[in-house]
Amino acid sequence: MPDTSFWHGFADMHGVRSNEIVFRRGEGVWIEDVGGRRYLDATAGLWYANVGYGRRSIADAAAEQMVRLSAYSSFGAYTTEPTVELAARLAEMAPMPEAVVFFGSGGSDAIDTAAKLVRRYWDVMGRPDKRLIVSREHGYHGMHAWGTSLAGIPLNKAGYGGELIDDVAHVGWGDTAALADLFERRGNEIAAFVGEPVTGAGGVIPPEPGYWAEVQRLCRAHDVLLIADEVITGFGRLGVMWGSERYGIDPDIVTFAKGVTSGYVPLGGVLVGARVRRPFWDDPVPGAVFRHGYTYSGHATACAAAMANLDILESEDLVARVRDLEPVLAAAIARLDDHPLVGETRTVGLTAAVELTNDVLTADPAAAEKATAAARANGVLTRVLRGRALQVSPAFVITPDQIDRLVDGFTAGLDALAAG
Repeated sequence: MPDTSFWHGFADMHGVRSNEIVFRRGEGVWIEDVGGRRYLDATAGLWYANVGYGRRSIADAAAEQMVRLSAYSSFGAYTTEPTVELAARLAEMAPMPEAVVFFGSGGSDAIDTAAKLVRRYWDVMGRPDKRLIVSREHGYHGMHAWGTSLAGIPLNKAGYGGELIDDVAHVGWGDTAALADLFERRGNEIAAFVGEPVTGAGGVIPPEPGYWAEVQRLCRAHDVLLIADEVITGFGRLGVMWGSERYGIDPDIVTFAKGVTSGYVPLGGVLVGARVRRPFWDDPVPGAVFRHGYTYSGHATACAAAMANLDILESEDLVARVRDLEPVLAAAIARLDDHPLVGETRTVGLTAAVELTNDVLTADPAAAEKATAAARANGVLTRVLRGRALQVSPAFVITPDQIDRLVDGFTAGLDALAAG
């Protein structure tokens, strides 16, 4: 019999079944396990704890809403007060005008919603042949069927018998020439292009100058919708509310999750711009209904928690704090550039990656996993990105001293790994 009954995500349960690390509480950037040991969380969970752990005001907002009305279906004409309030607030914050909001429970829901919506849009517009969605090498777009198929991380697709969704295509990361060629050959079939403003789980890879401007030009020239996957980059992670703002992206659709509630409760969704919303909302198009939704779309308690989270982001000016801390984090992470196990570091916003050398990874493909364990032994929690890099994406409340502590923990862990 297993030692645990919980099947962990992205885990080899042969080893994890008797080696769970169970956490009990968190405060700010700190996490404590059931044995009482404290760790500095370098990752903000899975990129989401933007305002840090232990925020009483978010818990209170959720509790009050649960007592008042925990949830109600948003199918048909029904919904709840916090749902419409949050939708209005997000529409006002959106990186495109006249946006509307479709809610789900997380980023994977958001990607599936966006993918179905763009295909339904083209069908309503009399172009059912436009079905193909294009994504990039190294991209991560959740783990539902659409997201798994759109993924540019091979390990996340392996073992499922090919693409779960057939109508996808991939181009190299940053390769606008390949994108232009694909659009030229198959533009009449292509419904949308989807990409993260900064590639996240694929390794924290910022775009080259001019990349997004060229992608946007190609999309407009070939009448392809542009989806910005802001599940990680939304809500301040890059020092602006949306990564689209930092890189001058004018998306038709934005997917979001994580930072909308700082992970206190599950919530995600899709911001839909004027072009895509129009036939479903404004123009008298017969039969233009998007028959899609989830049980917890617009969940009242989740929306109330999101409102409290956004209040913290705004009242404490945490997005500006990210801008102030970006050079501090970049300078601290750069201390690792000379470490013999490190091939490269990358920092953008309050996000970074510490990538091991090819020689180290060739000699030991498990080196990155061992490095995370060594960092944890030195009091810092991180995780592996694409099998080769260590993730850094702390809560926005982290201090410069804590950033130094984070890098010290990485250094000690890498030293221990190097020593064998």
